[in-house]
Amino acid sequence: QVQLVESGGGLVQAGGSLRLSCAASGRTFTNYVMGWFRQAPGKEREFVAAVSRGGGRTDYADSVKGRFTISRDNAKNTVYLQMNSLKSEDTAVYYCAAGMPRDLWPLPHLPAEYASWGQGTQVTVSS
Repeated sequence: QVQLVESGGGLVQAGGSLRLSCAASGRTFTNYVMGWFRQAPGKEREFVAAVSRGGGRTDYADSVKGRFTISRDNAKNTVYLQMNSLKSEDTAVYYCAAGMPRDLWPLPHLPAEYASWGQGTQVTVSS
């Protein structure tokens, strides 16, 4: 099973930016669709973004379209989430996840479709 570790979270003012990273330990990193999810206080875990195995296709939640960008560098076994124009409602614990060993369209949006999860990194946006 792929092991994942997120980093890059922190405190930022509304309108600011953060770049999250997710480092994978497995040698089969390129076999998996990768996703980002978030969970805010009192909320269920929700889909944020996903990227295909080769990085050529992406999908985003409506709430983050135009502001967030997911990408991956398979040579570095790393997935990124660039977050711009942050809002207070973006405050949450952000998790990266490894999904299916194949590309299906649309990319998976459900937590149950992802098998391996990182420990999460806190993002707090002050208003």
